[in-house]
Amino acid sequence: MKATRHPSLNWMLGSVHRAFGIGFGSGLAPIAPGTAGTLLAWGLFLILNAILSTTAMFVLLGVGTLYGLWACGQCSHDLDRPDDGSIVWDEIIAFAWILLLIGSNNLWVQAIAFLIFRIFDAAKPWPINRVDQYFKKNWIHQEHINPSQIIKHGFGIMIDDLIAAFFTILIVMLGIHWLI
Repeated sequence: MKATRHPSLNWMLGSVHRAFGIGFGSGLAPIAPGTAGTLLAWGLFLILNAILSTTAMFVLLGVGTLYGLWACGQCSHDLDRPDDGSIVWDEIIAFAWILLLIGSNNLWVQAIAFLIFRIFDAAKPWPINRVDQYFKKNWIHQEHINPSQIIKHGFGIMIDDLIAAFFTILIVMLGIHWLI
């Protein structure tokens, strides 16, 4: 069995998938790396949304989601842990989807979405916790891993955040509809 690695800036800079998986360093935050990754997502979204069309944003997030399956799975394998807290690409993509799909430029609405998402991601209520536990329980250390297993591991890392994003979108959209 290989030695478990601890992510560092030098380790992250060793490959592109690590840079993405670790959220360009936001996952190295000593406290609340998931929150740091979500904040990075918010900032990147505000910048990209100002310069890209909605269609381009959908394409970018679609590609980012698909690439995330690989990047998160490969980081998990490299770190020899099923879902290390430093892997935050899942939070970045999930929160970017939230911001795109709620379609609000109102910073208060975005802040509420941020808080709801962070609560869902941290507390992992049902069914999020069931999905998260299933993939962590079925994660197996392997020295040599094939690409489909890496993608499966990445899916396991990303799916709970995407479910949290779905519930966040529902709550925010219902809240906006109720308030209007």
